[in-house]
Amino acid sequence: MNNTSCQEISFDFPSRFLPPVFILVFIVGLVANGWGLKYLLHNWKKLGDINVFVLNLGLADILYLLTLPFLMVYYFMKSTWIFGDAFCKITRFCFNLNLYGSIGFLTCISVYRYLAIVHPMRVRGRLTVIHSVAISVMVWLLVSVQSLPDMFYTKLSGNKPEKCYDTTHKTYVEDYLKYSLGVTLTGFCLPFLITLGCYGHVIVILCCKNTTDKVLKKKCLRLLLILIVLFSVCYIPYHVLRNLNLWSRVLLEQKKCRKWSNRVYIAHQISRGLVRLNSALNPLVYFHGNEDIPAQLRQLLQRARQAASGLFITPTQFSLV
Repeated sequence: MNNTSCQEISFDFPSRFLPPVFILVFIVGLVANGWGLKYLLHNWKKLGDINVFVLNLGLADILYLLTLPFLMVYYFMKSTWIFGDAFCKITRFCFNLNLYGSIGFLTCISVYRYLAIVHPMRVRGRLTVIHSVAISVMVWLLVSVQSLPDMFYTKLSGNKPEKCYDTTHKTYVEDYLKYSLGVTLTGFCLPFLITLGCYGHVIVILCCKNTTDKVLKKKCLRLLLILIVLFSVCYIPYHVLRNLNLWSRVLLEQKKCRKWSNRVYIAHQISRGLVRLNSALNPLVYFHGNEDIPAQLRQLLQRARQAASGLFITPTQFSLV
């Protein structure tokens, strides 16, 4: 199939789909992470050794959420970037830090849970806050080193109006595909397999031992459910579709068309929106062990309704108060 018969790709789809997603993630993410960090600090000793990883998870989310207003402006202006090349690269770098930092810290939490349940006697007293801090620093360093090459790829289109690519310009897309596959392997596949192995073994232990604390079993199953949602909704579709989309771009540069290119492009843009949801869903990790959260949520919603009803008091009602 030659290039003249290629189906036209709907490049305007991200400008319609992504801004509402960014607004939702920004509002929910800031509120949830702010509330989660407050809860974490108030229950620092109660949460145990994983609190350091949970804290870093929240910081990674907030770091990325602060860049979302600039991306909202970008898409509201129909993919016109006005903030310069350096800041374009910084926003994309912050996204990678958030994405792979979140995966890294979730993996650390999973390993700690595994050790505490499967090998409790071996690790008792050996895993301290100092160890958690050292591991967290290593995660940040590894994720930074892994994400740094992305900043050396061209991010702006070079045309007017300029586009801020989340990957790179079409000229370098073949090389970027190789980089993306490497990052997918080291930053996603390996942590995912580690997490899967840890919780697979944990579930076997919990199901086979009748003496296992029921509360502990409930907490572990709840955290496993959260991780399943995060990986199946946010992480897996994004990595699969990003590499498929890059491959279709490589084929297009080679004058080879595929009928599925447009569908893959649109699916990839949807996955870009879904992967941003991790910043709003990660706070669930703060609360998975707290039995009082449903009651706190009901109380918060009740206060919100009372505040909202107060805004709609009529002048007559006000005079009667």
